[in-house]
Amino acid sequence: MPSPPAPVLSIDRVRKSFPGVRALDDVSFDVAPGSFHALVGGNGCGKSTLIKTLAGVHQAGSGTITVRGTSVPADSVTPAWSHASGIRFVHQDLGLFGTMSVAENMFVGRPYPRTGGAISWTALRREAQACLDRLGIDIDVRRPLSRLRPAEHTLIAIARCLFDQADGGVALLVLDEPTARLPQAEVDELLGRLDRYVRDGQSILYVSHRLDEVLEHADTVTVLRDGRHVRTGPAAGLTRQDLTAMIVGSHRELAAERASRPIDPEVVLQVEGLTGGPLRDVSLEVHRGEIVAVAGLVGSGRTSLLETVFGVHRPLSGRVVVKGRRLKPGAMTEAIAAGVAYVPEDRAGSSAFPDLGLDMNMSAASLPLYRRGWLRRRLELKAAEEDIARFSVRTPGTRAPFAHLSGGNQQKAVVARWLRLRPALLLLDEPTQGVDVGARAEIYAQIESAVESGASVLLVTSDLDELLHLADRVVVMSNGRIVETSDHTRITRGWVTTRMFDAAQEKK
Repeated sequence: MPSPPAPVLSIDRVRKSFPGVRALDDVSFDVAPGSFHALVGGNGCGKSTLIKTLAGVHQAGSGTITVRGTSVPADSVTPAWSHASGIRFVHQDLGLFGTMSVAENMFVGRPYPRTGGAISWTALRREAQACLDRLGIDIDVRRPLSRLRPAEHTLIAIARCLFDQADGGVALLVLDEPTARLPQAEVDELLGRLDRYVRDGQSILYVSHRLDEVLEHADTVTVLRDGRHVRTGPAAGLTRQDLTAMIVGSHRELAAERASRPIDPEVVLQVEGLTGGPLRDVSLEVHRGEIVAVAGLVGSGRTSLLETVFGVHRPLSGRVVVKGRRLKPGAMTEAIAAGVAYVPEDRAGSSAFPDLGLDMNMSAASLPLYRRGWLRRRLELKAAEEDIARFSVRTPGTRAPFAHLSGGNQQKAVVARWLRLRPALLLLDEPTQGVDVGARAEIYAQIESAVESGASVLLVTSDLDELLHLADRVVVMSNGRIVETSDHTRITRGWVTTRMFDAAQEKK
């Protein structure tokens, strides 16, 4: 009997730790050539960390990665090595440019064909069109990307990765949640094309939380849970219930044991019929001194809910009322004036001024307090010193550049910035992401102190332990809707994970 073909990818005992958490713990599995291999697991299971390790974005602590027979220590993988080895990635952010043509997008990161030193636009379009024709994608490469449907955007990103497929340059195509934000008809179109590519011999590592599409299209499934490898095996014979049990774990869980906070009858936040972007008829209430957590998988709409309440996005319909005051849609300044504070997920891109001092970063939301025709720097500095002490921000100095602080201390400073305003409503999106265990405990203390003083919190977190620790109530979102609500006494890791995955399987 002939021996089976060598794996296109082997991951052997890969470990990766961040401050306070083991993200990958001795993970090992193989991806066979010409296979549709699904990678599944709950929020925080290690999927994204593993993908970033393969891409060279993160360096693993130990382990070995082998691609088409060539092995390297996992801590030496770089983006250049990953690309040279033939691994190609389509991330959730496709990295496309709407104002550029399809052909131009396909050549991003590739040398443009030239004639006599000048770009040959004819050759560029010809090569791009030949790639699309080979992949069976019927799109005119001269069209602006902005005129294409979302599924076509994903196909263009895939085609860009498979440019070198014909000459054997692509060993493995890694797709990270490619259907999370697509309507069902476009999901079916995309998956049909992926099935064809696999039949033609392309290997695919497919990350998804939509278990029904995994079971229908994948031939092999790997399950991760809490950074550990649970199972790799055939998809045939598995049911959605089987996969959910593996993702959640078979252990029984008790509801959180901390005492519930009494519910104040005063409604601080009232959302009614909010529709726009991914949101579809979302309604909820948050009472004074209550922490409501929003749980959901990628594309569920949970971040969009916080952004829309804060006024980052203008909804098509619905209303947001804070302490009886109806907020003007899409007006962040009005939300802040009404007592709403927002700590976004992307601290570096949306919350920080890295080249400015810590003091200026901490006063960014409260500058009117220090203006009397001119900026009263002495008062600003004094307030910063008080908050640095109050929130245990470890810093070389009050005026130290924000970029010089650790991630945990940056996050404490951002939370402190908003708490200085004594907000009525605090919107928190992944407030402890990427911080160590000590900073995490201090941020929790900040949040709980604000709640004891009467603030209300609408919290988005992928960390189920954090959710169990903080939340009085959980709402589960899927496909832009709230699909289930539970109070503190019923919340367990299993309940939250099962509800998220069950809801995600519903057709859009």
